Amino acid sequence: MKTTSSNKPTASLLQRINEFLGHATLERGLAKNSVAAYKSDLGQLAAYLVSKDIADWASVERGDLVDFLEELRDRDQAPATLARKLVATKVFFRYLFQENLVSRNVTEVMDGPRLWQMLPGFLTSEEVERFLDSFRRPGDALGHRNETMMELLYASGLRVSELADLRVDNLKFDQGVIRITGKGNKTRIVPFGIPARKLLLTYLRNTRPELAKGATESQVFLSRSGRPLTRARIWGIVKAGGRAAGIHKNIYPHTLRHSFASHLLANGADLRVIQEMLGHADISSTQIYTHVDHERLRRHHQLYHPRGGQRE
Repeated sequence: MKTTSSNKPTASLLQRINEFLGHATLERGLAKNSVAAYKSDLGQLAAYLVSKDIADWASVERGDLVDFLEELRDRDQAPATLARKLVATKVFFRYLFQENLVSRNVTEVMDGPRLWQMLPGFLTSEEVERFLDSFRRPGDALGHRNETMMELLYASGLRVSELADLRVDNLKFDQGVIRITGKGNKTRIVPFGIPARKLLLTYLRNTRPELAKGATESQVFLSRSGRPLTRARIWGIVKAGGRAAGIHKNIYPHTLRHSFASHLLANGADLRVIQEMLGHADISSTQIYTHVDHERLRRHHQLYHPRGGQRE
């Protein structure tokens, strides 16, 4: 993507972005970091539009936005970054439409298969089972630690940084929940399931003392030398598990978080509850997962609506 001065956004494009940022700050109370992220993402979009000779927001078509995201994808932007930019774009265009600054919200229909191929990938339930099975090695302390970590990532939708920083006193076994301090020092409560509970109890009772070697570290997951695991090491463990399971997808820790949210939604969980468990400040961030439900809704419509099964 061009970044030369010739692609400097026009005053008209920048004016609407600045108005939106003011609205987000004053009326929605958005955090400074979130406002800065919106400013960066929308500024990059505006520069792209100028490079395509588009000088005002009312002239933007859905295809222009998809092309923008595809160009970023071709430049090896991470799926999570693409998802963030899509959310920023959709929130911005919703604002423009509500303020009567554009005649239609072209992002309302940005849910096609072509687009979602760029956004956060997730595993099927069968792939998750294969992935977790790849870590089951009875009698192997590191294998048991890794299985416990992966089960917890999928069971609770934790970020990799949250898993690495997790402390023993954050686990509330009597309530079946974890107390997490996430982005912006915000605390949330996240449940973990029975499989994760069983693995955690066995890990804390048998495996962790073997790894700790007398160290007094408070983190739950420790290395062979008794030190807290780094995020980079957890990334490596996830990648190795994906290869061992024979899954031909680009798997990384956030893939399990995406799978957690996608599977909850596909099985009927409320989007607001998922938002709370993920620790998203804005529901728009959670809405990227609604694509997994479209096929289920189509099948229900076809099955139960009087005209749902008719063909031309």
